[in-house]
Amino acid sequence: MSESQETRLEPALLRLLGVLVLGAILALLDATVVNVGIDSLGKEFDSPLSTIQWVATGYLLAVAVMVPISGWAIDRFGGRAVWITGLAVFLGGSLLTGFAWDAGSLIFFRILTGFGGGVLEPTMLTLLARAAGPARAGRVMGLMSLPLMLGPVIGGVVLEWLDWQWLFFFKVPIGIVAVVLALKVVPGAEKGGGQAQPFDLRGVLLLCPGFAALMYAFSQAGGIEGFGQTRVVVGLIAGVVLILGYVIHAFGSKIAPLVDLRLFSSWGFSASVAAMFLVGGMLYSLLFLVPLYYQQVRGNGALAAGLLLAPQGLGALVGMPLAGRLSDKLGAKLLVPAGAALVAIGTVGYTQAGASSNLVVLAACSVVSGLGLGMVGAPAIASVYRTVPPSSAAGASSALMILNQIGGSMTVALVAWVLASKTLAADSLTTGFHHAFWWVVGAAVIVFLFGFLLPGRPEQQPAPEPVKESGDPVPGAA
Repeated sequence: MSESQETRLEPALLRLLGVLVLGAILALLDATVVNVGIDSLGKEFDSPLSTIQWVATGYLLAVAVMVPISGWAIDRFGGRAVWITGLAVFLGGSLLTGFAWDAGSLIFFRILTGFGGGVLEPTMLTLLARAAGPARAGRVMGLMSLPLMLGPVIGGVVLEWLDWQWLFFFKVPIGIVAVVLALKVVPGAEKGGGQAQPFDLRGVLLLCPGFAALMYAFSQAGGIEGFGQTRVVVGLIAGVVLILGYVIHAFGSKIAPLVDLRLFSSWGFSASVAAMFLVGGMLYSLLFLVPLYYQQVRGNGALAAGLLLAPQGLGALVGMPLAGRLSDKLGAKLLVPAGAALVAIGTVGYTQAGASSNLVVLAACSVVSGLGLGMVGAPAIASVYRTVPPSSAAGASSALMILNQIGGSMTVALVAWVLASKTLAADSLTTGFHHAFWWVVGAAVIVFLFGFLLPGRPEQQPAPEPVKESGDPVPGAA
């Protein structure tokens, strides 16, 4: 079968991809920009770090509540309705946050924003997976990821030149454009492909707070006290107990569970989702450590730190679409280990970096690690959707996002604790960063070994149906 029949990305699919990424990138930018701006917000509202950190933590917990629900909502109401509703709530929360008058209102509006942001990425993944089909999943996931590496650069620009309100206001005009385009481009009748399932209330009461408790524990574990703090231990225990309760409920439930754990009976699906758990750890750790190294060790500002992270985005710019295209032919088994090896090689350079290290060498290391992240991410995501039928894409997206977020949060907490503890022990910030970066290298080695367990060359698929836009006939139809 020729590429034009089987894997060609028709204009309607590319338009859908562009519109969905335009909205989803706002949620990623939100976390990037706000995390960097926590110190400025604390000074603006005269609030201690213990209070103002809830601007980030509250948003994170709201996202954790919504991610498990998103799969059911997509199947029940359709992806277009969920997408536009989530984007509208996200934009409304962002606008209100910019008008916050004290720390309490700021945190409340951030939680509201998180309720909208929590459905954006799972919905994007579901809609793109269904529209692209298994034959084109790699290419679409590769292209989808390109703009998501721009977050630190844009965040640095906003923080350098604009008032704190623009941390939130800048998303509104972009989001309005995304909503208007979504009304035209995102399919309106697409639902789960079957009869709507009853709402799994018991599953919501177990899985959502369980996921949120784990995310809270990891968000609090990054200091010098690490995982031994009472609130961290309580959060971890509560999260594990609630999630185990959900597992028992899901296998015994008479109605469709919130996230169908039977998907994990497929070895290919389990291996692919586990790989994304590890990929989340590598990606978020580097996004946390690299700008922090430039700010704390070299004394750069937010804008310079964001720009110095750009080479990593440049590497991903090359790696993601290339690996996405190759994964549609080769699968993930070869590409993921190769990408993980590049991440390890690039990160090793930072394990030796000091206050006066050559920026050209460090930029080259970032390009290599970014190329590796691109070669890991797109094939791993694509392999998730190749192992499930289209009707299960929403549940697969929820499971993928839950494990990816847990992997990222857990690893960031771990490297932050390593950074703090080793810095104190050696009385050297540079030494602390060296140890933290070595942990990222270790994670890359694990991904390298695990990658050989992923599905290999994908089976040949029938030509996918053309994408149908909202209110438009199928392209090419009479």
